[in-house]
Amino acid sequence: MPAQSRTHSIIGKLLLVLGLLLVVNSAYIAAFGSPTLFYVVNGLLHPALGVIVAVLSAVYLARHWDNFAGYAGKTLVALLGLAAVLGIYLAVVGMTRPHSAALYAHVAAAIAGLVWLLIHLRPRESESLVSGVGSHGMPLMPWVCTFLAPFKTPRHENRAVATKLWTQERVWRWSAGVMLASAAFYGVATLNDHAYPNPRYMIRNPRAAPASMDDEGGGAHSFMFPSSAQTPDGKPIFSEFFMSSESCRRCHADIYDQWQSSMHHFASFNNQWYRKSIEYMQDTIGIKPSLWCGGCHDHALSIADKMQKLPIRDIENTRAGQNGLGCMSCHAIVHVDSTMGQGGITFEYPKLAELAESNNPLLRFLHDYDVKLNPKPHRNAFLKPFHKEPDQVPEFCSACHKVHLDVPVNHYRWIRGFNDYDNWQASGVSGQGARSFYYPPQPRNCVDCHMPLVPSQDFGNIHGSVHSHRFAAANTAVPVSHGDTEQLQEVEKFLKGALSVDIFALAEEPEGEPAGAAVAGRRQETPQLASTFAVGEESSAGLAGAPVAVGPPAKLAAPLGRVRASLTRGETVRVEVVVRTRKLGHFFPGGTVDAFDCWLELQARDSHGRVIFWSGAAADDGRGPVEPGAHFYRSLLLDAHGNVINKRNAWAARATMYARLIPPGAADTVHFRLKVPQDSGDAITLTAKLNYRKFSWWNTQFAFAGVPEAVAPVSPRAASNQPVTVPAPPPRGREFDTYEGRSETRPYRAPPPAVTNDYDDRRWAFTGDVAQVSAKLKQIPDVPIVVIAQSSVTLPVVASDSAAFAETLQLDPQDRERWNDYGIGLLLQGDLKGAERAFGIVTKLDPKYADGWVNVARARVQEGNTDAAKPVLEKALELNPDLASAHYFYGLALKADGDYGGAYSQFARAAARYPNDRVNRNQMGRMLFLQRKYRDAVREYERTLSVDPEDLEAHYNLMLCYRGLGSNEQLYLRFKADEASRAITGPYKLAHPEDNNEAQPIHEHVSVALEFAESRTRYSEGKSPKAKVRSQNVRAAP
Repeated sequence: MPAQSRTHSIIGKLLLVLGLLLVVNSAYIAAFGSPTLFYVVNGLLHPALGVIVAVLSAVYLARHWDNFAGYAGKTLVALLGLAAVLGIYLAVVGMTRPHSAALYAHVAAAIAGLVWLLIHLRPRESESLVSGVGSHGMPLMPWVCTFLAPFKTPRHENRAVATKLWTQERVWRWSAGVMLASAAFYGVATLNDHAYPNPRYMIRNPRAAPASMDDEGGGAHSFMFPSSAQTPDGKPIFSEFFMSSESCRRCHADIYDQWQSSMHHFASFNNQWYRKSIEYMQDTIGIKPSLWCGGCHDHALSIADKMQKLPIRDIENTRAGQNGLGCMSCHAIVHVDSTMGQGGITFEYPKLAELAESNNPLLRFLHDYDVKLNPKPHRNAFLKPFHKEPDQVPEFCSACHKVHLDVPVNHYRWIRGFNDYDNWQASGVSGQGARSFYYPPQPRNCVDCHMPLVPSQDFGNIHGSVHSHRFAAANTAVPVSHGDTEQLQEVEKFLKGALSVDIFALAEEPEGEPAGAAVAGRRQETPQLASTFAVGEESSAGLAGAPVAVGPPAKLAAPLGRVRASLTRGETVRVEVVVRTRKLGHFFPGGTVDAFDCWLELQARDSHGRVIFWSGAAADDGRGPVEPGAHFYRSLLLDAHGNVINKRNAWAARATMYARLIPPGAADTVHFRLKVPQDSGDAITLTAKLNYRKFSWWNTQFAFAGVPEAVAPVSPRAASNQPVTVPAPPPRGREFDTYEGRSETRPYRAPPPAVTNDYDDRRWAFTGDVAQVSAKLKQIPDVPIVVIAQSSVTLPVVASDSAAFAETLQLDPQDRERWNDYGIGLLLQGDLKGAERAFGIVTKLDPKYADGWVNVARARVQEGNTDAAKPVLEKALELNPDLASAHYFYGLALKADGDYGGAYSQFARAAARYPNDRVNRNQMGRMLFLQRKYRDAVREYERTLSVDPEDLEAHYNLMLCYRGLGSNEQLYLRFKADEASRAITGPYKLAHPEDNNEAQPIHEHVSVALEFAESRTRYSEGKSPKAKVRSQNVRAAP
C-alpha cells in the first residue's frame, strides 16, 4: 500500500475511533455531574479529545475538500466547525454561567452536525465500498471497512476481500448505533435523575417525633450529642475543612467578601456575645450540653471533636475557635433530617476537596481549571437541591433556626426554644397558611429576604447577579463591635420599613377598668405548648388564644390625620398606636428574643417644647437600659428561682412570664394613657417610634464585662432587691455546731448553692477586664438603637370646659387598611367588640373586600356568636367562593352547632387550596374524631405530623383517637406545658408590677416621671455609637 494511502487509513481510523469516543464521553459528562475522580478525568478528557478530533478532521478535510463542495457538505462542515470553534473557546474561558450561551450553541451545533453527518452518509442499497466512494461522493468508508475487517473476517483472508464484504450500510448502522445509544443513555440517565432524585437531598419529616432527645440525630452515643448534627460514618471531620473558605475566594471573591461581614462568619467565638454565653454555660452546667449550641455555631471545633474534649476557654482563641461558620458549614451538608431543627444536619467530606486545598500548585491549578471547564460536579457537590429549590430552602434553614431543649441540656424537660420556621410555614407569606390576614403578591422564603440578588461578576453569577451572602437581618451589635460600618448600614437599611407605626386614634379613657376588660373564660380543646417563644398561625390558639374581652368598645376619634381631633386640658385620654409587620416572613422580632431590646416608644411634647409624656425612654441619652414600663416585644423568661433569663441561659428557663411577638402579616394595638397638663401649650405633638437594639443593654454589659459579685446570693423571692449579709457558715465537715446566742445544738445545713442547673441567684457587676474580648474595639460597645418605623401627629389643645369627648369617625376608603390593622391588633388581644367594630367599618369602606367580612366573623366566632358569624361568612364566600379563610371559619361555626359533617366539608375545601395548613388539618381530624371515625382521623393527624412532627394538637388528638381504638399513646405529654411553672410567675408578678402589666393581653402604658424625661431630652435616635467603657454595678435586670 502506498505511503499516502497508509496515512489516509490511519487518519480515518483515528477519526472514527476518537470521534465515537468523543460522542460517548459527551453523553456521559452531560448525563452526570458526579464529583468523583473518574468524572473529573472524563471532564478533562473531553476538550483534549475535541481538539484532537478537530485537528484530524481539518487534515482529512484538506485532503478531500472537493468531496465537500456541495451544499450538504458545506453545511456539515459549518456545523461541525462551529462546534469545534465554540469548544475551543469554552476550553479557554470555561463553561461558567456567563458563557452559557456559548455552551448551548456548542452542544446544539455538535448534535446538529452529527445528525446531518448520519443523514449525509446514509448509503444506497446497491452501493459498495470497493470504489472508496460513498453514495454522496465522500471517500470516507474504505478505511473504515479496512479497519473493521479483521474483527469480522478470518485472519487468512486478505484486506481486499474484507473490503468487499463490508458494505457501507453495515458500517453506517454501526456508527449510528453508537450515537443513538449515547443519546439514549443520556436520556435515560436524565429521566432517572428527575424521576428518582437522591433521597439524601430530600427533606422529609418522620411520621412522629422522637420520644426523647436520645433518639434525635445520631443518638445518645454520637460524638455530637446532644446536638443532632452528625457525619455519615459517625466520625469527626478535621477542622481545616471548615476553615477552607479562603480557597473559595479564588472564584467567588464578592461572595467571600460579603460572608466576611456576615453573622454566619461571626457565629462562633469571634462574637463576644456568643463567646460569653458559652463560657458561662460551661462554667454552669459543663461541656457536654454546650454541644447543643456547637452543632450549629462551631463546626470547626465541634465536628472536629475538639469542643468535646477541652474547655472552651482553652481553644476559643485558636484559628478554629475564631473561624465562625465558613462556606463548608452550609455547602458540605448532604442531608437534613427534618424540619424539627436542632442542627439536624449531616456533613460529608467531598472526595475532591483535597485538590482545592492542595499545596501543590499544579494540582490546585488542575482543580481550578476543571471547575471552570465544567462546574457541574462542583455545583452538585456544594449546591444541593435544598440550597436552591424554593420549596426546600426554608426547610434547610430550619435545621439551625428552630430549636428545642430537653433533659440532656436543661435537666428539666422538652421546651420549645426560638423558632423562625413554623410561623413562616403557617403564614400567608409562605403561601401555605389558609387563615392569614394578609398575603404577599407571591409567596416568599428565606432567600428572598435575607439573600437578595446583588450585582457581581463572580463565577457562577446569573445575569450579572449573585445572592448576597451578607445575610443581612437584625444584628447591629456585632458590626459595631468589629467596626464594620458597611455591614451596619446594610442591617439598618434592612430593618427600616420592615414594620409600620400608626398613631391611629384617641379613645375615651374609661373610669375604672379599661373598656373591653370584661373577661369571659374560654375552654381550650388542647393543652398549651411548652414554649419560650410565641405561637402564631401554626396553632389554633395562636391567633385566638388570649382571654376573651366582650365589654363595649371605647369611644374613638379616628383615624388621626383624617379626623379633626383635639386634646382637653386636665383630661386623660387613651392614645391608640398600631404596629404592623410588613416585610417579615416570621415573628417580629425573630431569633433569640429573650436577649433583645425591642420596644414601642411614645413621646408627647407640647408647643413650648416641654415633654409631657414619655413611655419607653432609655437612660443615658439612649445608651442605657430601657425603662421597665415600656411596651416590649420580647420573651421574658424566668429560672426556677424567678430570676430573669438575661444571660442567654435558656437551659435554666422554667417559666415564661410573657412572649409578645407580632406574627407576619398581622398587627399589635398598643394603648397609652396620656394626662394633658392644665398648663400645656396650645398643641401637642405625639411621636411614636418602634425601636430595636440587639442586644439588650444588660446582656451587652454582661457579655463584655460581667463578673459575679462577691456577696451572698439573694433570691428574687425576697421582698427587697438590696444585697443582704448572712452569717458565714461553720467550717465544713462539722455535723453539729452551736450558734452564738443559742444554747441548743442543732444540725448544720449549708445554704443552697448560688448557681445550679436550674437557677442563678448571683448578682453581677460589669467591671470585668475587656482587654481580651472578641471584638476589634476592646471596650463595652454602645449598640445603636435603630428606629425601624415612626409616626407623628400634632393635635390642638382646647380648654378644660370644652365639650366632653364624643366619638368622631371619619370614614374614607383610603383608610381601609388602617382600620383593618387596628382591628387585627384588638382581635389578637382578645378585645372582640373593639375588633368587630373596626372590621365592620372595613366592610363599609370596601364592601367588596371579602377578607373584611371574614374578619368580622373571626371576632364573632371567637366570642361564640356563631349565628351572627354565618351571614357575614356567606357574604364573603359570595364575593370569593374560593376564600380558604372563609371556609375555615364557616367550618368552626358549623362545628359549634354540632354539624360535624358540614364542618368537615368546609375544612376540606380550605385544605384543597392549602393542604399544608396544619390547623385546618387538625380540625378535619377533630371532626372525624367527633364522628367516631377514629382511623380516618388518625390519617388526618398523621398528615399534620408530616408538616410538623412536634405538633401538640395532633399528638393530643391522636392520643384520644388511639384511646377510642383501644390503644394508648401519650407522646403529647412531651410537648405539653408545665402548669407548675405558675408557681414561679406568681411571686415574680407581685415583685415586678411593670412586667405583670405587660403580661396582660389588654393593658395600658403610662409615662415615666417627667423629671426623668426632662433629663433625657437628648435621646439618641439610632445614631452611630460612640463607645466608651462604663463600670457599673447592676442589682437587677432592667
